[in-house]
Amino acid sequence: MQTIDKAAQILRAFTPEHPEWGVRELALHVSLTRSSTHQYLQSLGANGFLRRSPTGRYRLSWKLLELSGLLHRSLGWLPPARQELARLADQTRSLAFLCVLELSGGNPVEGRVVCIDRSLGVPEADSQLVQTDVYLPPNATAAGKVLFAHANLKLLNFTPFTPGTITTQDEWDTELERVRQEGYAHAVEEWVPGQCALAAPLFFQGELVAAIGLQWPLDRYERERERLRQQLLQLTERLARLHRTMLR
Repeated sequence: MQTIDKAAQILRAFTPEHPEWGVRELALHVSLTRSSTHQYLQSLGANGFLRRSPTGRYRLSWKLLELSGLLHRSLGWLPPARQELARLADQTRSLAFLCVLELSGGNPVEGRVVCIDRSLGVPEADSQLVQTDVYLPPNATAAGKVLFAHANLKLLNFTPFTPGTITTQDEWDTELERVRQEGYAHAVEEWVPGQCALAAPLFFQGELVAAIGLQWPLDRYERERERLRQQLLQLTERLARLHRTMLR
């Protein structure tokens, strides 16, 4: 098990900010000896997860993209959800997002909110201003609230990001109960100042599989919240009907 953990740690070291590593610097980063790091890199390369550049440094391999494609095709709800996500972004001229809950294998079990898709329906928008984070803070995002509201998990960390961020267990419990009752979540300047979001649950085969939502600047949110909320809930109802048809 330790071998698998170390291999996973090495793969997670490859990020957009650090897309390639040499043996020496990676060994320091993951706190392994150079010889052990070299063995892991060779093994991951031989199995197709890493590739070696002409300079001798290592990068992620296309094999991971193949695995990603297999995962997407194995989830019956995902292709139509992604299509509807793009349509919703265009119709509302917003940033639409699709998030899932990733569970850790630790004790206690922790949940991480993972953004698996985004669609920007504002062609003239500055793409540099769009959040590109993969992991989102549950206590400061509408998607996190939706996913945790339907999961039997405790949130272990209430990191503050703005004055509006939820930072106590009592506030969190109250907010999740409201989400369950109303069927959607909102986040008003709780993660990024000046930005707001709405999210709603997406169910498949009676199980919550994702949170789908929209993000806008504060001034637009205040003007159009109700109309945009209705469009979002209509989308989740449309997807629910489609999913029921797929199961017949």
